[in-house]
Amino acid sequence: MSARDDGSPRPVETWLTDMDGVLVHEEVPIPGATEFIEALKESGLRFLVLTNNSIFTPRDLRARLLASGIDVPEEAIWTSALATAQFLADQRPHGSAYVVGEAGLTTALHDIGYVMTDRNPDYVVLGETRTYSFESITRAIRLIDDGARFIATNPDASGPSHAGKLPATGSVAALIRTATGRSPYFIGKPNPLMMRSALNRLEAHSETTVMIGDRMETDIISGLEAGLRTVLVTTGSTRPEDIEHFPYRATRVVDSIADLVEFVKAPSLSVDG
Repeated sequence: MSARDDGSPRPVETWLTDMDGVLVHEEVPIPGATEFIEALKESGLRFLVLTNNSIFTPRDLRARLLASGIDVPEEAIWTSALATAQFLADQRPHGSAYVVGEAGLTTALHDIGYVMTDRNPDYVVLGETRTYSFESITRAIRLIDDGARFIATNPDASGPSHAGKLPATGSVAALIRTATGRSPYFIGKPNPLMMRSALNRLEAHSETTVMIGDRMETDIISGLEAGLRTVLVTTGSTRPEDIEHFPYRATRVVDSIADLVEFVKAPSLSVDG
């Protein structure tokens, strides 16, 4: 995994990085994040910032990151909502969907030509929102019972807030699954489809791409299954003492994103450990 057939390290031509826990905590920048993104832009290397959060559009996320001092171009942000829209466009072009979610998801679906409807939709698409309603969940359950296909943007069971943990897409998906007996198809991490869609967007190859994440069970496993080299930072969910509990390993483990700036500035350095 660490070298080409001739024994030399594989070059890194493309970087994918998770957002929360890698670049920011809520809206607080993680030291080194600004320098890492600036190094990527100066290098000319292709990159995407990935997030399972489907609430916000790339424009929204760019503004939020910029407020934290991190300047990521809008076109360099890839969300589970965008990946979901791409999947649906490939599977059933110009279809229809009943959507439980916010602007990040509805905008992505509108942009691929989908019709939002609660009458005989092709799909029920569940995303993240801070205002899940009993009425919308009930409608989703009844539409799935009537034959709509069940898609969810990501399986995250909870998300952070300043007040504490919030239920997220995975928790509500479990409720709907229990009521209908139908499991959703999750698009976001740890589904490697999220990584594949990001690679396709960049016209990049897995052999020369590195994925950076803070969660072994989502970022690292999805990168691994998509054939990428992976770097775990310990500024987020997976703590150093938990790493050995997983049956798979990241290519490299570092303290924070600050430790990776040198790898962008000096392409001859190998992330392969």
